[in-house]
Amino acid sequence: MSPTSSVTPEQDTGRPAAYFDLDKTILATSTAFALSTPMHRSGLLSTVALARGVVAQLPYLLIGAGASRTNRLMDRLATLTAGVPRRRLQEVVEGALATAIEPAVYAEALDLIAGHRQAGHDVVVVSASLAEIVEPVARVLGADRAVATTLEVDADGRFTGRIRRRLLHEEKSRALMEDAQTHGVDLTRSWAYSDSSSDEPMLTAVGHPVAVNPDRSLRRLAESRGWPVRDFERPVTLRTTWQSRWPALPRPRGPLPSALAGSLCVLATAGTTAWLVARRPG
Repeated sequence: MSPTSSVTPEQDTGRPAAYFDLDKTILATSTAFALSTPMHRSGLLSTVALARGVVAQLPYLLIGAGASRTNRLMDRLATLTAGVPRRRLQEVVEGALATAIEPAVYAEALDLIAGHRQAGHDVVVVSASLAEIVEPVARVLGADRAVATTLEVDADGRFTGRIRRRLLHEEKSRALMEDAQTHGVDLTRSWAYSDSSSDEPMLTAVGHPVAVNPDRSLRRLAESRGWPVRDFERPVTLRTTWQSRWPALPRPRGPLPSALAGSLCVLATAGTTAWLVARRPG
């Protein structure tokens, strides 16, 4: 039975949104892993720090990390930012989008994002990665906004190496509720997409949870609860895909501006739109 079947018209007061996890859901990789080389080349990370960061990422990249391991990983990566000017990290991320991030976007995720935009839904990227990384990626994808982990910044605009808010597990669910309240979203009419069983709280917070490339635990959970499961298999280069699928539109220079990405999102495929409409509350 649909999770929204018991919602009354009086309760149905907000608009729907689609909340997307980033790593392994929209992207075929981890953002921290993808950006480690550009950050090393820019001088933000030393060779030793780079090596430690990659080693720390391997358990997550290969088999997924549990809560305690993920927390240790986040703390370790946060310490690497101590003393780094926040603006400098933002500049490096912006400069690396075309080479480090855009080639790893799943085509299926782009179609879903486009379908949600065409249906009039808010699109929100929700990630445990740093806000300085997630926000530019969300803009390139044409998302409405992003919710991400935030680091502490001192009075001089430099990272202290401490985490102000980490978006893991139950924190993601709380973040969705805060976003819904702020932006007038009805979570019972909304979607959430993730690959990890650690995001169960986020998935159960919405009326339409979808497991994407799920780990073993999430696949079992999805099957037991009747959640849709989608396997994304086609990472593509973002700007090349846009150019080939929508040749009438100009090829972007640099990161795609949000206005262009937003206009592209109304060109969803018929199959994706039908998939969404079939799951809208009756």
